[in-house]
Amino acid sequence: MRISFDLDDTLICYQPGAKHEPKRVPWWLRPWIYEPLRLGAAELLRELASAHELWVYTTSHRNPLSVSWWLWCYGVRVRKVINQDAHERVFGRQGRSKNPARFGIDLHIDDSWGVWVENRFEKNVCVVLWADEDWVNKVREAVTRVSKNQPPLPPLDLPEEYRTT
Repeated sequence: MRISFDLDDTLICYQPGAKHEPKRVPWWLRPWIYEPLRLGAAELLRELASAHELWVYTTSHRNPLSVSWWLWCYGVRVRKVINQDAHERVFGRQGRSKNPARFGIDLHIDDSWGVWVENRFEKNVCVVLWADEDWVNKVREAVTRVSKNQPPLPPLDLPEEYRTT
C-alpha cells in the first residue's frame, strides 16, 4: 500500500505547545535541514515503512531531496516527495489542492479537513490534527481500514453537511 504524509502541521509542527522528536539531524546539515519532527512520527514512519511504500505530499515548495534527507536522519526512507511544484506540473493551478489517488496513493495523512472534503469520494484521506496526542493510533487505524477496503473515519471537526456524503 502507498501511504503519503503532509508536512506542515502533520509531520512538522511549529504550533505553541507542540511536542517534537529529539533532533537527529547532524550538525553539518542543520543549516539546510532544521525542521522539527512531530513526536511519535519517527517510530510510526519506520513501522509503516516495513510493510508499505511511504511518500510525502505537500503543498509547500520545500526541496524534495531536503525532505528525504531530513526523514533519513530519523531512520525513515520515503520513496517520493511531491511538493507544490510537482503537483502543478501534473495538474496546473486548477482543481484540488492535493489529489492522492491520481498519484496512486492509497492513503494520505493530512491535518486539513479541506483536503478530506476535496477527496471525500475517493475516501482515501485521514485527518489528524496537530494537537491530537492520539494521532499515531488514528493513522494506524486508518491504515488498517484502508487495507481492508474500508474508508478512513471522517475528521471530528468536519462540518455536518459533509458527514453524510
